[in-house]
Amino acid sequence: MTWIVGAIAFAFVLWAVLGFNRLVRLRNQVRAGWSDIDVQLMRRHDLVPNLVEAVRAYAGHEKALLENVTALRAQALATQSPAKLAEVERALEQGIGRLMVIQEAYPDLKASENFLKLQRDLVEVEDHLQYARRFYNGAVRENNDGVQRFPDLLVARVFGFRDAEFFEADAAAAAAPSLEPGR
Repeated sequence: MTWIVGAIAFAFVLWAVLGFNRLVRLRNQVRAGWSDIDVQLMRRHDLVPNLVEAVRAYAGHEKALLENVTALRAQALATQSPAKLAEVERALEQGIGRLMVIQEAYPDLKASENFLKLQRDLVEVEDHLQYARRFYNGAVRENNDGVQRFPDLLVARVFGFRDAEFFEADAAAAAAPSLEPGR
């Protein structure tokens, strides 16, 4: 009889250890996914001042837009929550998109090699960011399923595993800016 109780206790401990290790793996996937997003956001944030300066050189009277984009960049750098950061990043993406549209009104800006390089770099960053968002949100979904599913939620509650926040973007904001003139 004691060996049956021992076997049940061993099975319970084994289940708890396996569940804990699975939850650790899921949490680490979320952290790795967030790190990928963070790298791409930093690349974008590094491009913004150069983009603002390039536009300012040709379209200095677009002061309100330039200041707005600069302020949004600063706000994005200071925001930690993925959900709140997604909101700020949506606004920043829209501001950057408006900077890209300004080129139509300024032929010299449109012909600037520096501006064109920044534009290409920005498209590349947006593509990488879109991939990083998909990976991160997939990891968040798996993590949240793990911490909410019975019986794993028992292990999750005991050891403090929590739901993670999604990083969502508008469908329109997720599209990379176009390099084609007139679009």
